[in-house]
Amino acid sequence: MAEDETARRVLCRLEEIPDNAARGFPAAPGGFTGLFAVRRGEKVHVYVNSCPHIGLPLEPLPDRFLDTRKQVIICSAHGARFRIEDGVCLTGPCIGEALEAVPVEIQDGVVTVPADAGL
Repeated sequence: MAEDETARRVLCRLEEIPDNAARGFPAAPGGFTGLFAVRRGEKVHVYVNSCPHIGLPLEPLPDRFLDTRKQVIICSAHGARFRIEDGVCLTGPCIGEALEAVPVEIQDGVVTVPADAGL
C-alpha cells in the first residue's frame, strides 16, 4: 500500500508566528531535526533547522533565527546569512548553498507541512 502523500503536520496557526519574525518547531516524532518558519505578512517560509555548513541548529536561543533588522536568517555558529525567501546563503562558509526548504500550506489560518518534513 502506498504511503499517504497528503499526510500533513500542523505547525501552528498563522497568528502564532509574529509578522516579520520567526518561530522554531521541534522535530516530528521519530525525527531528528526541527523546523522553523519565518512570516512575512500572509506568506510563511519553512526550513529545516540545520545549517548546510555543519548541520547545527541555527538559533542561539528559542525563536532567534533572524538578524536584528529582521532581514536575513542567521546561523549563530558561524554567522552565515541566508535569504528569507529561498534560504540561499549570502555570506559565510556555505555561500551559494541553501537551507532545506519545506513545502508549506496555509489553510483556514493553519500552517501545515508534509508529515515527513525534517525526518
